[in-house]
Amino acid sequence: MEKVCSICGKKSAMSVTLVKLRGKYNPTSRVRKYPNLQWVRLPISKIAALQKTPSVKGKRVLACAKCIKRLAKI
Repeated sequence: MEKVCSICGKKSAMSVTLVKLRGKYNPTSRVRKYPNLQWVRLPISKIAALQKTPSVKGKRVLACAKCIKRLAKI
């Protein structure tokens, strides 16, 4: 199972951990950050608002928290 939002396509990203040592920043390690994905059931009435995913009528999909909030406003 990929860790990708099925509505907007948000996926993981790399970030760098910085440690301050004697007044200078030292990049020490790289960390992969994942989106906050939740299982949500898409109602059929809100499918028209989602132009990117027309084939997910009434299915359970992984969606990021931002998309879930956007669906609640529609």
